[in-house]
Amino acid sequence: MIEVHGLVKVFGLKPILRGLDLRLDEGEFVALLGPNGAGKTTLLRILASLSRPTAGEVKVGGHPLPARAGEARRILGVVSHQPLLYGDLSAEENLKFYGRMYGVPRLDQRIAQVLKTVGLWPRRRDLVREFSRGMQQRLSIGRAILHDPLVVLFDEPHTGLDQEASAMLDEVLQQVAARGRTVLMTSHDLTRASDLAERIDILSKGVIAGSYRRGEIAASELPEIYREVTRA
Repeated sequence: MIEVHGLVKVFGLKPILRGLDLRLDEGEFVALLGPNGAGKTTLLRILASLSRPTAGEVKVGGHPLPARAGEARRILGVVSHQPLLYGDLSAEENLKFYGRMYGVPRLDQRIAQVLKTVGLWPRRRDLVREFSRGMQQRLSIGRAILHDPLVVLFDEPHTGLDQEASAMLDEVLQQVAARGRTVLMTSHDLTRASDLAERIDILSKGVIAGSYRRGEIAASELPEIYREVTRA
């Protein structure tokens, strides 16, 4: 579902991604770890067709980017650092707008289901600009899964969430994965990543410097492995 070969991204004279290779098969849940500035967000922006690669090949669901970005976007759900919500619309109205864009069937029923999943059903008619950062993040997650996408990209989705909301997000991630969807999530939380994902990839100096499947290493070993890989 995600194929990346020799991906290079340069900003000015500064290379961020340096020939990165990555593959996610259908139904895989991969957590992408790495220090600040390693290129995690840059990679997800390219996969979401929000940024163009400098060189290399990128495919999402078999659709090459950026040539067939429109087809790729239809099967993608994205949670980024920006909420991508309309502050002067209610939570319900935001989801209705996006649902119509994607042609979601039985839209009102699906909106109710999603709002209950992310814990915002009681606030469904409140304007989004009145929401806290954590509540906006919850709604962003709801927007991303509204059309039941085949591939979901989460860029540090737990940022700004309290403990209750983080637990809710963990449940949503597990539900998405249980439906056989492909999930790529960036994170700084090694413990959460090892609990949720079936594979952990470590991004360092613009390439995938280490890749570990669940069961290959103990969760207690991950911090030391992470330090060694990112220091190398």
